[in-house]
Amino acid sequence: MVENVWLESSGTGADIVVLHGWGLNANIWTPILAPLQQLGRVTRIDLPGYGDSAWPASLPLTFDNLCALTQAALPPSCHLIGWSLGGLVATQIALRAPQQVQSLTTVASSPYFPSVAETQWPGIEPKILNQFGKQLSKDFRRTVERFLALQSLGSPHAKQDVKVIKEWLFSKPMAAVEVLDAGLDMLASVDLRAQLAQLEMPFLRMYGRLDALVPVATADKVQQLAPNSTQVIAPRCSHAPFISDPEQFMQQWRAFFSAQA
Repeated sequence: MVENVWLESSGTGADIVVLHGWGLNANIWTPILAPLQQLGRVTRIDLPGYGDSAWPASLPLTFDNLCALTQAALPPSCHLIGWSLGGLVATQIALRAPQQVQSLTTVASSPYFPSVAETQWPGIEPKILNQFGKQLSKDFRRTVERFLALQSLGSPHAKQDVKVIKEWLFSKPMAAVEVLDAGLDMLASVDLRAQLAQLEMPFLRMYGRLDALVPVATADKVQQLAPNSTQVIAPRCSHAPFISDPEQFMQQWRAFFSAQA
């Protein structure tokens, strides 16, 4: 436990750290935990405010504080994998502490999540994020469940995906409404696009072609901002490719990881 951050490590070898997305917890990585452990020492973290990680009462709920608390829980050097909001956190940590991040992988993530019609930037419709924000205070459990359903939209086995994700979600404490609301604000406002060119460590970006939250068109846009990065697109997956097709996910990530050994 570091600064109220719950974490669990297993396996031996190079340090690999996985960060989950909005509303969820470290259990989301269950489908690929065993194969990751074959490659190194895997640390799963509940982001501050989520699952078993309490948000410090004295700290404002800001993106900077979320990243600082998470970074403090990381090993001195690690291969960092972040999914969705966790990808945004992982990217910020890589920008702040490049010496701590040997490689960066973002999964179904974006340096800027909202869509912008004027610049043809693909993303989540801002009105959808606003709707979730308004509904959180009324029925936050149902609102989170709706968000999970949206994450699996387009997957050939969406119902099964949502079922297992809900089991993992409700096996740990739910995040407080204030934390979830702040997380939506982060998804709506954090913009790391201009800084991506600063990243010099190996950088892999993984997407699902059927993703309803991070459209596949985002991949080529980000490639222009981070020309030294690599992208892979899972053809039959939506927002959680490591759940929809864990074998293909691991095949792609293993190749990326092995290239650095």
